[in-house]
Amino acid sequence: MLSEEELRRMSPDERLRLLRALVALDSSEAAAQTAGRRRRAIVLTAIVACCVVLAAWIAVLALTLPPYYRAGDWRGAWVGFDVALLATFAVTGWAAWRRRQILVICLVVLATLLCCDAWFDVVLNAHTKGFQVSLLSALLIELPLAVLAIAGARRLLRMTVAIVRRYEGHQGPPPRLRQARLVGGAPGSDLRDLFREPAETGGEPRDPRSAARTAERPGRPGG
Repeated sequence: MLSEEELRRMSPDERLRLLRALVALDSSEAAAQTAGRRRRAIVLTAIVACCVVLAAWIAVLALTLPPYYRAGDWRGAWVGFDVALLATFAVTGWAAWRRRQILVICLVVLATLLCCDAWFDVVLNAHTKGFQVSLLSALLIELPLAVLAIAGARRLLRMTVAIVRRYEGHQGPPPRLRQARLVGGAPGSDLRDLFREPAETGGEPRDPRSAARTAERPGRPGG
């Protein structure tokens, strides 16, 4: 077991090679599993099937739905939607104030609701007196806020990827999100591991200094 002093005497390149070797050892067993690859193939097949069915359903709706329709409980639908939007704004503000990782999810949900609000406001107010107000509100308020929320979520995700890559021994700027490897999703790993709490898959990483001090403690006599 290397002590903290020995680690300090190593050059940055030596520490980098050691870190890469340790990460490779930790992920070698997961990469050898084949059950995870089968489950991932099943999930991807299900996603493709859902896309095909949804595309067919959109075509059916486009051909059969009437251009005009009198809806019931109009007030409840929009008031309920705005309540959900207000709650999302509040939770997002709390997560940003407390600097919680859930802020990424909150920003994505907020951007989605803002885009939905802009879409339905503009489409449902077409050919009415409130169309111009709805269009200006979408272009000047809702869509810009959605872009800011997505940009914030993207920045936080790239920061997370950069930190993970640094602890894995990689140097340089992080890749684009569409090229970044899923954190915790090593090739061949069990798909269920992505939905487990960290404590179930080995727990949170400990401080290397405390781990080194623990390893240096002498064992009990006869242990």
